[in-house]
Amino acid sequence: MIPFHPSPAFTVGLEMEFQLVDAGSQDLVDGILPLLKECADQPSIKPEFIQNTVEVVSPPARTLSELEGAMQERIRRLIHGCDRLGMAVCGSGTHPFGHRPALVSPGARYGDQTRAAGWLSRHQVTFAAHVHLGLADGEEAVRLMRELKPYLPLLIALSASSPFWHGDDTRFAAFRQRVLAASRSYGPPPDFPDWAAFEHFFATMRRAGMLGAIRDIHWDLRPRADLGTIEVRVMDAQPTLADTLAFAALLRALIRFLQHTRPPADQDRRLRPLFWWYLKENCFWASRHGIDAQQIVDERGAVLPLRQLAITTLASVEAFAAEDERPALHRLRRSLERGLPYQRQRRLLHRTGSLRGVVRDLCGELRAECC
Repeated sequence: MIPFHPSPAFTVGLEMEFQLVDAGSQDLVDGILPLLKECADQPSIKPEFIQNTVEVVSPPARTLSELEGAMQERIRRLIHGCDRLGMAVCGSGTHPFGHRPALVSPGARYGDQTRAAGWLSRHQVTFAAHVHLGLADGEEAVRLMRELKPYLPLLIALSASSPFWHGDDTRFAAFRQRVLAASRSYGPPPDFPDWAAFEHFFATMRRAGMLGAIRDIHWDLRPRADLGTIEVRVMDAQPTLADTLAFAALLRALIRFLQHTRPPADQDRRLRPLFWWYLKENCFWASRHGIDAQQIVDERGAVLPLRQLAITTLASVEAFAAEDERPALHRLRRSLERGLPYQRQRRLLHRTGSLRGVVRDLCGELRAECC
């Protein structure tokens, strides 16, 4: 049995991963250990698997405004701590030109992961934004995992911020997705008819020695029974807090929408569940072409532009958004018109003439927002 510790409905939390870069060269720096000493009084500033990454976590919040206030203060303190160490903080799914293998952070769990992943452990240098949404029980968690799966390609495209890798333009919008595809337990989750089925799956994997804890599962959507949440993990790290909050707002409104609509009566208002390989293809093409991808939308092979699906989804969920979430949804609509993060990065390269300039501008954008 896996006890699910309930959370108040629609509480929301964030985990934002940031790149630690040298303030001069803009290259990645394995700086988490000195940063943790410098910010020892800041428990919300945490290490991640590799030492060029820092994670900022929020407490559970009841409103988007509450979440914004908590995270802005935490990021401000992080930036000031990095200033004192000659580092800067950058938000994107991959570093544009860094190519050195990363150092793994100390700790028994990270050591186990390194032994399991081998060469991949030091070379999958990627950064993500995770949104936690409070739920009442495990049944609701596995139901929402099923119902959110068709929206994963949309989340990939809207959040895509990893067009560059090792100094090259990959021609992908979200190359982070392709880097992580080499590892086990990444990607869309399987369907579970109920919480008991998930418990059986986890017990089988643990007996086989494949999993030790739910945190060893890295699906795009996973239940966190210990926190009483569903964790949405598919998004690239975002350039700013406002960009990340837009996904918290979208997901809260989307879950309300899913709770108030039910197939078959409301099926035409929702994205349809698809055979797993069709979803896999949709996720790939969303990572490749971003918002300009084509998407399979039914079992007959009909396709629609992902941009059209984004516009329709944003319109459908707006009525279910809280008052302080609507400006964040408007930000997403504006980004569709003016440029999503991967498109903005390519424009930055054209304007600055160098990938170092891209990193410098991304660091400056976050600083201007939070400091």
